Amino acid sequence: MDILLTGSVAYDYLMTFPGHFKEQILPERLASISLSFLVDSMSRQRGGTAPNIAYTLALLGGKPRVMATVGEDFGDYRHWLEENGVNTTAMEVIPGDFTASFFATTDLDNAQIASFYPGAMAQAARQSLKDVAKPDLVIISPNDPAAMKNFAAECRELGIRYLYDPSQQVLRLDGDELARDMTGAHFLFVNDYEYGLVSKKTGLELDGILERVEILVITRGKDGADIYVDGQKIFAQVFPTEKIVDPTGVGDAFRGGFLVAYSHGLDWELCGQVGALAAAYCLEQKGTQNHTYTPAEFVTRFRTEYDDGGKLDQLLG
Repeated sequence: MDILLTGSVAYDYLMTFPGHFKEQILPERLASISLSFLVDSMSRQRGGTAPNIAYTLALLGGKPRVMATVGEDFGDYRHWLEENGVNTTAMEVIPGDFTASFFATTDLDNAQIASFYPGAMAQAARQSLKDVAKPDLVIISPNDPAAMKNFAAECRELGIRYLYDPSQQVLRLDGDELARDMTGAHFLFVNDYEYGLVSKKTGLELDGILERVEILVITRGKDGADIYVDGQKIFAQVFPTEKIVDPTGVGDAFRGGFLVAYSHGLDWELCGQVGALAAAYCLEQKGTQNHTYTPAEFVTRFRTEYDDGGKLDQLLG
C-alpha cells in the first residue's frame, strides 16, 4: 500500500522534571498560573508526527512517503530518514526558516507539558496532493491548519482515502473545522482526551462521530485502544514493556504499526495488537525514532503475547 504522510516535521527538545506537575499546580490560582520547572536533562531528537509514523512503517517493511515543509536545518534529518527507508522527495525546504520545534517536559508520572514552534511548517499550505503521485491512503496529521483543511478537501475531491489525525491541533481547531474534515474520513485517530475535546467542540457523541467516519480508533494509554468499525467495538490491550523511558511519540508508533497490519489486510484485532507492540518499542527508548528492530524480531516478540495464527508471516517478506 502506498501511504503518503502529511503533517509536522520537527526537532524534539525533550526534558525531564524530577517531580510531579500535579503537586505544583494550584487549581484555585489557574487564572494567574506562572510556573518554571527546573529540569534535570535535555536532549534534541528527530520528531514530528509524519516522520514518526513513517519511521515505524519503514521498520516493518513499508515504503512511506512524507510531504511537508521543512527548514534549512533539515539536511541531516533528511539523510537519516532516507537511510531508514522513508521517501522524502516531497519534503520542501523553505529558505530562511527553521524546521519546526517541539519542547516537551515530562514528569515522574509521565505527564507532559509541551510547546510547539511551527517554523517552516507554517508554509505547508503551499503544497498540494495534486503535485504528487496519487497514493492509496493519505495521513492528515497535525500541521498548519490551512494545510490540514486543504489536504482533506483534496482527498475528497480526488477520491483518496484519508486518515484524519488532528492530535495536538484539536486545541487550535474549532468544532466546525473538526466536523468538516472528519466527515468522509476513512479513519479518525484520537487519544481519549482528544476524543473528549472533539466531542465537546463538535457537539457530537460517539454515534454522531461514527456517522461521519468509517473507522474510529481511540487510544487510551495504559488502558489500551478501542477500535470502532462496522458496528463493533474491538479492544486492543497494551503490550507489556520491559521498561518505560519516554512516552513521546508512542501514539505515532501505534499508528505506524496499526497501518502496517491494515496495509496487509489483517483483521482489526491484529491491527490493534501490532500497533500496541510498535508503541511498546517506542516507549522503551528516549525519543521518537531511536527504537529499532527487524520484522523478524518484531514478529518473534509479538508471538510471546499474542497468537496471530501465522498471519504476521506476511511481514517477513
